Amino acid sequence: MAHLNLRRPQNVTGDFYVDTSCIDCDTCRWMTPEVFYRVDEQSAVHHQPTNEAERLAALQALLACPTSSIGTVEKPKDIKLAQESFPILVAENVYHCGYHSEKSYGAASYLIQRSEGNILVDSPRFTPPLVKQIEAMGGIRYLYLSHQDDVADHEKYAEHFQCDRILHTDDISAGTRHVEIQLTGLDPIEFQPDLLIIPVPGHTKGHTVLLYKNKFLFTGDHLAWSESKHQLAAFRDYCWYSWSEQIKSMRKLANYTFEWVLPGHGRRFHADVDTMRQQMHKCLELMENL
Repeated sequence: MAHLNLRRPQNVTGDFYVDTSCIDCDTCRWMTPEVFYRVDEQSAVHHQPTNEAERLAALQALLACPTSSIGTVEKPKDIKLAQESFPILVAENVYHCGYHSEKSYGAASYLIQRSEGNILVDSPRFTPPLVKQIEAMGGIRYLYLSHQDDVADHEKYAEHFQCDRILHTDDISAGTRHVEIQLTGLDPIEFQPDLLIIPVPGHTKGHTVLLYKNKFLFTGDHLAWSESKHQLAAFRDYCWYSWSEQIKSMRKLANYTFEWVLPGHGRRFHADVDTMRQQMHKCLELMENL
């Protein structure tokens, strides 16, 4: 819960504010850039909402904040409306879950709604409003975990929804040793006709990405849009296993077709296939020169 007495002085005057507990995860800034911005290595409010759409977006960012660092001076009477807006539609049948977890440093998670059974991609916070909404959308059949960093409340989701979790064995730890489906090797795995799991060691040894319908690529911490570099990028400063292996993995990934990059950390990117291919080559060039 945000504390008014810890309100950052960089916030503009008004109802919404960010306090000093902000961990600079970027969630509110990419979700609601019209309200939040970065100043002195933390988020702050640069523009108070002036209409219903901006207010809803600001409340969505408030709920998604992993450290509850966003607050309002007045108790928001419309918070339930924001709660019921999650998961938020991204495109087609892919949704952003919100409710980022501090356990994964604010990583984003996604829900793929499918008649064959819904798939939760990485774990958000386990919180009753989100659980209720996911139940109404058909529950969870599989919980795909891209790597060891973004597992958050996976045990609670598995227990509640009786879903099967998926994680590569090279990223299994004491907290994930009971994962039901443990992947091995470096070959791509056709998990379902429209779902391909691609091992991409680098950020971690057992990192994988999930390609859905040759269109949506869920990349965990392997690949994201970099706002500072203005292109797709991997993040060498946060490569915990092997940068050279991550470059090899990225070369392989560049051979696939997709239109969306949906990361855990970093920003989403959507483009046509040709533009995406060009971006992947720019990403590789940048990686090889670091």
